[in-house]
Amino acid sequence: MRVQTEEWQRFIPGVRMYQGKMTLFYNGEKLWEGMGWSRPLIYDTRERRSWEVIIVLPGVEVVPEDAFVYCKNVKIVLMADTVRRIEFRAFAYCRSLEFVKLSRNLEFIGVAAFSNCDSLTSIFIPPLCSEIGNEAFRTCFKLIIFHVPQHTQLGNNVIARTALMEASPFNTGTNGQYEENNEEVNEWMKNRLADNQFSLHRACADFNPAEEVILDIIKRQGIGAFKKADSVGVTASQYLLQNPFTTTKEEMIMKHFILDMMGELV
Repeated sequence: MRVQTEEWQRFIPGVRMYQGKMTLFYNGEKLWEGMGWSRPLIYDTRERRSWEVIIVLPGVEVVPEDAFVYCKNVKIVLMADTVRRIEFRAFAYCRSLEFVKLSRNLEFIGVAAFSNCDSLTSIFIPPLCSEIGNEAFRTCFKLIIFHVPQHTQLGNNVIARTALMEASPFNTGTNGQYEENNEEVNEWMKNRLADNQFSLHRACADFNPAEEVILDIIKRQGIGAFKKADSVGVTASQYLLQNPFTTTKEEMIMKHFILDMMGELV
């Protein structure tokens, strides 16, 4: 379920069924008071647990702290491009969360913002994001794709206890913690695809990857490059399929490549 930005203008705030899923169209109101085991201000716990999709509407600039904490059945989060900040624990313990499309203008992700999102497998950080707080994605057990810009300042233990950390050279077998070498881990995350042999992975993971760039790399490296795994076992194909910012379809790239090789494209 991916909503195009121009569609959002006709949505009004509230909770209702949309495309077969109970959806919250969020306008920035405060939904949860304080920290810890505090009670929701507006929606009771039963209602919060009924939400499957959260759509952050245009005009919202900040997702407040604890806004969607413990919304355990939310599977999809889509953000309008007005969002600039995600605060402390905003989506923590959303244990069913599988797909997140962040704002293109996002600048800041707070401490533990997506911690304990057990079902999240990938996250693509937009290029304007300058800071990610401590433990932002900690204990996202299935997280194996973490694409982050070079300039982004990363806090401590951003991906502790994730599948990516378990597959990394820094896995010490101590519950995925790595306080003693945070700087090395953060540099490794940013440079993981720096090797030229993973140029296709890098292209597929880019913010809004260009189809012609991907096709050019495939022509030089061969069609097998699409299925070649990187150092932690993720293929270029998986990057492309998981990337929420691309409109490029894998099957169309394959079709174009094959027809071109057969000389049927001019």
